[in-house]
Amino acid sequence: MLGGSVYIALLRWAISIAGVTFLFFQMSEQRYHLMKTVICYTCFSMILLSAAGVWYILDWESCAKMSALTMYLCFAVFSLFMSIDPIYLRIYKLVLTFYLLAVFLIGAIETSIIFFHGNIWVDMIMRVLLIVMMAYFIEKKIKTSIRGFSYYVEQEIDRFSITIMILSLLFGIGYILNPSSLDQTTPYRLFQIFMNLFLTGALQLLIFRLYLHIGKEKAYLKENQLMQMNQRLLERNLEILENAAESGKRIRHDARHHNAVIAEYARRGQNTELLQYLKEYSKETESPLTETVCPNIAVNNLLMAYTDHAQKQNIKVTLDIELQENLPIPNIDLVTILANAYENAIYGCIEAKKQDSHKECFIQLIIHRKNNKLVIRCSNTCRPDAEIKNCEPNPEATGGIGVLSIIKTSEKYGGEYDFKNNNGVFLFRLIINIPQESTDSCF
Repeated sequence: MLGGSVYIALLRWAISIAGVTFLFFQMSEQRYHLMKTVICYTCFSMILLSAAGVWYILDWESCAKMSALTMYLCFAVFSLFMSIDPIYLRIYKLVLTFYLLAVFLIGAIETSIIFFHGNIWVDMIMRVLLIVMMAYFIEKKIKTSIRGFSYYVEQEIDRFSITIMILSLLFGIGYILNPSSLDQTTPYRLFQIFMNLFLTGALQLLIFRLYLHIGKEKAYLKENQLMQMNQRLLERNLEILENAAESGKRIRHDARHHNAVIAEYARRGQNTELLQYLKEYSKETESPLTETVCPNIAVNNLLMAYTDHAQKQNIKVTLDIELQENLPIPNIDLVTILANAYENAIYGCIEAKKQDSHKECFIQLIIHRKNNKLVIRCSNTCRPDAEIKNCEPNPEATGGIGVLSIIKTSEKYGGEYDFKNNNGVFLFRLIINIPQESTDSCF
């Protein structure tokens, strides 16, 4: 098409290769930093263009037929290596880039043929203009969204759907670049090209916006779950404060009583009886007012609050806690994991009681440290039909919150976790790594 010397062919190839490189670079997450990426693509393009130029000189006929396909296949393999997106997302973005390639190729060629009698320079100028327009549109309108779309697609879309998206693009490209019809410059042919470009592009935009919307809805749902989790933590903290307030009232009442007794002994001069009474009072005050299950104050208060809440629901609780006072893991992360696990266990027991009011429910929580690992195991009564999907419990099994927080917090420390329903006994297991720089305080 449009003909030209080897220098003209090289220039047209260079424009096309630069265009697809820049468009793909805009939409993809690259493996290396910017400077190294530019150097790699530049070196690759120079080698590819040099090989194509030699091929053009040695065998013009076969080069005219096969050079474009060969060059873009080489570009595809190289670009797949340069991107760090998930593999099926790399393929989709690459095919989308080739769709844009077909748009600026056919747009430039048809414009040159229809309006300028096939002028070669008009073809090249139109290619550059169309590439700049596409790049500007991607940069200003969809660059951020399409990179965020990668995350949403990875999380939400199934591989069948992404395959359909890729095939639709390939069929559109195949129709546009059909060799048997490229030389038929008729109004009907132009209308067909325009409609194909429009429908294929509209389909991609529709699917893009659909999954972007689904992904954002899921993100909002997760934020809502975290807010509910924070609300439950605040409720437990309020229970702790209420218990502390009640204890304070009792202590003040007892103090007034003890002061009255001491004053009466002193008034009567019964020093021996006063000393005996003070000795007994001293023994009483030395005994702990509340049970202590571990020396870590934050974890101990949390466990006591939730244990009290569970016992009020007639749930038998067994705690096996071996945890040091100053653990290298921040208390906020420990509280997040334990509060959600305990809250979900209580919820599971309550749901099991709704199904069978005579069912005896239990919660068993084990926390041990083994070298640089923290092991957490929580088992509780649950409904036998509570489902586990994608290695995570359904929201119905946990009240809709908590699991996300546990997973995100455990992933901070390279944790491994699993959830199981063993015929009415829900089991949660977690192993997380304790930061190495602070493990000198192991016991």
